Amino acid sequence: MMAAMDGFDTVGGGTLRSPYFGEEHEALRDQLRRFVTNEVKPHGLAWEEAGMVPRQVLARMGELGFLGIRYPAEYGGSELDTLATVVLAEELGRSTFSGFAITALVHTDMASVHVFNAGSKAQRDRWMPDIVAGKVICAIAVTEPDAGSDVKGIRTTARRDGDSYVLNGAKMFITNGVHADLYCVAAKTDASARPSQSVSMFLIEKGTPGFRVSRALDKHGWRSSDTAELVFEDCRIPAENLLGGEGRGFYAIMRNFQNERTVIGAMAMGEAQAAIELTVDYVRTRTAFGAPLWDKQAIRQKLAMLAGKVEAGRQLVHHAAWLDAKGFDATREVSMVKAYCGELVNEVMYACVQFHGGMGFMRESAIERMARDARVQAIGGGATEVMLEEVAKRL
Repeated sequence: MMAAMDGFDTVGGGTLRSPYFGEEHEALRDQLRRFVTNEVKPHGLAWEEAGMVPRQVLARMGELGFLGIRYPAEYGGSELDTLATVVLAEELGRSTFSGFAITALVHTDMASVHVFNAGSKAQRDRWMPDIVAGKVICAIAVTEPDAGSDVKGIRTTARRDGDSYVLNGAKMFITNGVHADLYCVAAKTDASARPSQSVSMFLIEKGTPGFRVSRALDKHGWRSSDTAELVFEDCRIPAENLLGGEGRGFYAIMRNFQNERTVIGAMAMGEAQAAIELTVDYVRTRTAFGAPLWDKQAIRQKLAMLAGKVEAGRQLVHHAAWLDAKGFDATREVSMVKAYCGELVNEVMYACVQFHGGMGFMRESAIERMARDARVQAIGGGATEVMLEEVAKRL
């Protein structure tokens, strides 16, 4: 059923063929590339300065069908698979504006999935059409100052009080935290329960009394994504805002971590490929000691080796996504994706900055921005060290 399709352009200008993708994926990739070329790259620097992606851009993505790739047609979605999500993440990463990319991907694949996966029919019917259309933007609020990869360590509490829950606590490093409309919030509902059964998920709308954005955070990279600290002080919400059953939040978070980590790996490989392409173009034209840098064997061979590593990383991402699409447990492969690709994109950026010389250190250079953006790929969604432990358990 799955026909081969064109993959990324190679450094040499040809194309790669992959058995994983079909015609629907090829059409999606072509559409995304046109969108990125025409509607992202001309404006990305302005979004970096503003510290956010304008709402009309996300609404445009909804109009083009990019925000509902995996969701049912009844909500405006395309009913595609994990591989389509990988195409989305690769192409947004390839834009060179990773703050923009993560803004969209948190909405599509890290936050709204909780509404769809755990939401009641009433919750889905209320929220999903506007989520897919880009009229309602989502954030996922799990991380706290003392609880990142260790989800069981969260301290935010949700106490049942009649027909309501009352939340108290704080969340940190929340992407889309300033400008989102709907937040999927993890809170501890039973401190006496086993850690894996003590956490629940809730839907909280912007403007709910007792909930506020404490501050927008000033980041090293991802400058065009808004990131916030959130505070809940006796925040009262209807009991019907519970997502799934009490005590099911940890499992919901773990379930989607596989998707989130695949997405981050795919995004990282899109970034790495774009960096290599930019650098090859640069060293072909930059002259030193009477000849283009490309004529230096050491530089050519380093870029060739990095291109090989990126291709290996991309194939690992594609295979993990294929396993997930076919219903196999891909926890080991996804953990490999997150560890390998998160480290590799930083290795690529380091070399590409080096080969740009002084220009690679200038803010006017795309590679300088990309190197800053890449650093968090080895941290967010599961630090490399945590991912390697997940792999080690399965060796």
